[in-house]
Amino acid sequence: MDAITTIAAFMQKYDVIILGAGAAGLMCAARAGQRGLRVAVLEKAEKPGKKILISGGGRCNFTNVDAGPGNFLSANPHFAKSALARYRPRDFVALVEKHGIEWHEKTLGQLFCDGSAKQIVEMLLDECAQGSGQVDVICEADVTAVAKDGEMFGVSASGEHYAAPSLVIATGGPSIPKMGASDFAYNLARQFGLKVVEPRPALVPLTLGEDDVLFRELSGVSAPVQARAGSGKIKASFDEAALFTHKGLSGPVILQISSYWRHGEDVAINFLPHSDAEWLVQMKRNHPRAGIRKALSEHLPDRLADALSMKLSSGLGITTELGNVPDKVLRSAAEQLCDWRFCPNGTEGFAKAEVTIGGISTADLSSQTMEAKSVPGLYAIGEAVDVTGWLGGYNFQWAWASGAACGENL
Repeated sequence: MDAITTIAAFMQKYDVIILGAGAAGLMCAARAGQRGLRVAVLEKAEKPGKKILISGGGRCNFTNVDAGPGNFLSANPHFAKSALARYRPRDFVALVEKHGIEWHEKTLGQLFCDGSAKQIVEMLLDECAQGSGQVDVICEADVTAVAKDGEMFGVSASGEHYAAPSLVIATGGPSIPKMGASDFAYNLARQFGLKVVEPRPALVPLTLGEDDVLFRELSGVSAPVQARAGSGKIKASFDEAALFTHKGLSGPVILQISSYWRHGEDVAINFLPHSDAEWLVQMKRNHPRAGIRKALSEHLPDRLADALSMKLSSGLGITTELGNVPDKVLRSAAEQLCDWRFCPNGTEGFAKAEVTIGGISTADLSSQTMEAKSVPGLYAIGEAVDVTGWLGGYNFQWAWASGAACGENL
């Protein structure tokens, strides 16, 4: 960033400058503007809310009815409690309904627009236009320098200069770089002495190595499974669909579990979460002439049944009719199917990640106001902060809650 020698030369004065016109930035701007503040929202892209527009297949999974602190990861799991308690999913639903936006609930508490994600962006911009303040959303504003002089922050962006006593970092993380995402927020935080928790891709497909090439050949096959990952206090289990790809594993359950997985660890898959340990033994009793492949195909897609039976045949020697296989071996097979271990060799990276885990350390921020403890007037909200939600509307709820908490305290 270019150096700024003085703030006095800045001609455009505001009460607050918000960097980023995404979900958190627009919510913060709306709340601040409605409190009578003059707000400049600087957005690098050509229009606001670009990630909102692509979310939920274009219908925006704008929140989750079950969103609470337990659905988020952070180095400090208690940090998000305050903001989430003060702005709940029902508060955002009330805002949606106030603007006449029709919505519906899908599985697992996920709420979507009946129409288009554009309605959410338009709603937020309408909210910015209300109240006694003034909110200027300035797009194609590429920030080249930020500095603080006394109680004032100065920002240079695309040849224009802005000054305000409050500055809000709402530029998100580096996930989905094709949308213009970058590590700008982290660099700016470090400039002001704030710590950054190591950022890494989250809600992202996992890749498999040559040892699992058989499963990579199942590209396009999907099945409902249970997935488990993580260690110590940072572990979780999810029940949703897994999708095999030519690179490895994807689908909702894998995206969920990826936030808990660390390089070098296993991911455990239960291919038959609704079957007990005796199901193969019972199958042997009822259909002694059936083979393992036949038994699996009654529960799983044919191609997946083929791959698993091939592995079991080579590993446990189940190469004949079930009636000829000892019960002990069948129980071992059932146990393996309920705890199948994959060791991913990586992820598909920030390019495919829906969000970023890690970010500006919550240890340096107030959970009440989102203000930096050591830099008066500096705030950080949304995905830029080390708070990451599950798949299914949770990250939007954090954006609304953190944005509202900040906007109400500027």
